[in-house]
Amino acid sequence: MNRIARNWRVVLAGVAAGSAAVLGFTGASASAEPVLPAPPGPAPATVTQTVTVSPEAEPLAQPTPAAQGSPTAAATPDSAAAPAAPAAQALPPATSGTIGEFLKERGVEMQPQEAAGFTALNIVLPVPTGWTVVPDPNVPDAFSVIADRKGGDGLYTSNAQLLVYKLVGDVNPREAISHGYVDSQKLFAWQSTAASMADFGGFPSSKIDGTYRDGDLTLNTSRRYVIAQSGSDQYLLSLSVTTSASQAVATGNATDGILNGFRVSVPGLSTKAPSAPSGPSAPSISPAPPVVPQAAAPASDPTAALPAL
Repeated sequence: MNRIARNWRVVLAGVAAGSAAVLGFTGASASAEPVLPAPPGPAPATVTQTVTVSPEAEPLAQPTPAAQGSPTAAATPDSAAAPAAPAAQALPPATSGTIGEFLKERGVEMQPQEAAGFTALNIVLPVPTGWTVVPDPNVPDAFSVIADRKGGDGLYTSNAQLLVYKLVGDVNPREAISHGYVDSQKLFAWQSTAASMADFGGFPSSKIDGTYRDGDLTLNTSRRYVIAQSGSDQYLLSLSVTTSASQAVATGNATDGILNGFRVSVPGLSTKAPSAPSGPSAPSISPAPPVVPQAAAPASDPTAALPAL
């Protein structure tokens, strides 16, 4: 029995010595490698949290542990992605000076354009059913004027007026377009209902809707300015759609069709054709560019002229 016990002690002692040798070898090898992190404990319960991020300060992305330990994770100047260029921001709306006044102060010439033979831009001005292209002496420099010749209340004819000018001179389009609200705000008893400085077809633009008084009439109007670049030239477009307040509902489909179907694009670049408003009373909309007015007697119906640019 004593001999058997001694034999077991010898075996155990041999095992212990072998283990020490193995551990000693492992320890000597491990001293040349990074210390391994402790095994992760049980994962905590997932918690969903809504965080509001301020646009002024974006959180910095933190590298993952794997990326920190990987020699290929470090970005080099050649491999680092270039930051995206910030989008051009619209300037705050100006509180004084119309676009025309702004351009005149900077010595920019405004050359009126005619629809006949104009090819610098593709311009779509939808013509609703019952509306026709008319010559109107109340709109100087008109590119095209369309009016409702069948509707109306006998006092005012709903109409849309388009003016196009070539700008000759040094123009900052976003600075100029920021003056787009001023002429409308100068109208008598003006009340704004909506406004936007969002780009239109990729071009700097301003749009303002509202009502104003003209004598005994209250008129609804929507006015948009666009400064479009075509090659090395810039063009200022002004679209005004106006109707009497008493006819605003009756002409709603037609005026919406004009405003939503209006398009400006550079030749050679595709543009989505406007679609007619849905509904049984929706007028048919012609997607063709405005027709050049033929010589005719001035319209007897009163129409509102655009404020002087």
